[in-house]
Amino acid sequence: MLRELGAQVIEADVLGRTLMEPGQPVFAAIVERFGPEVVGPDGRLNRARLADLAFRHGRLQELNAIVHPPVIELQTRWMNEVFGRDPSAVAVIESALIFEVVRDALARGENDGILANWRRRIDRIIVVTAPDELKIKRYAARIQASVGGGGILEAIEADARNRLAHQVPDAEKAAQADDVLDNSGDVEALRAQVQALWPRLQTESNKSGQ
Repeated sequence: MLRELGAQVIEADVLGRTLMEPGQPVFAAIVERFGPEVVGPDGRLNRARLADLAFRHGRLQELNAIVHPPVIELQTRWMNEVFGRDPSAVAVIESALIFEVVRDALARGENDGILANWRRRIDRIIVVTAPDELKIKRYAARIQASVGGGGILEAIEADARNRLAHQVPDAEKAAQADDVLDNSGDVEALRAQVQALWPRLQTESNKSGQ
């Protein structure tokens, strides 16, 4: 929605997937750390197996320590390019794990690095929130749609709950956010909130240097 209104948007998940392609240093580091069992017959990462090791076997911190730093570096490079072209641009990083990056960096003892303080690289945080049960329902619907209606609903929902358990609760995120958008309703209800927020983002864009 922000992209439609004129924002420049980059998605952290897309960056992560790109870095995890064969031939990338992140791919090599993951295979070295987790072993050849995470590589599928096609030579790419078996993301389901990697997710199982990360979420169900307590190795999420190991994976994040490999993936997060280069993703942040790419985000920074992208923002510099955006503002180089248009100093008044609104540059948006879409990411589910901004607060988790901070939490994990602090847990690794990286108290002074850029990962430990999102305010050093981001001007404002917009948290999009919804009840956990609704998140799980939407996640399950999306996964089932992606596999043509297949998949065991109970297993998909269990996977969603496991992933949520590793994330910072919405209440904690909202308490640190500059803006909170309620996504418990339909798409149009969310769109109205985004449209109301957009003029303020334009007015305040790129004022951190001031």
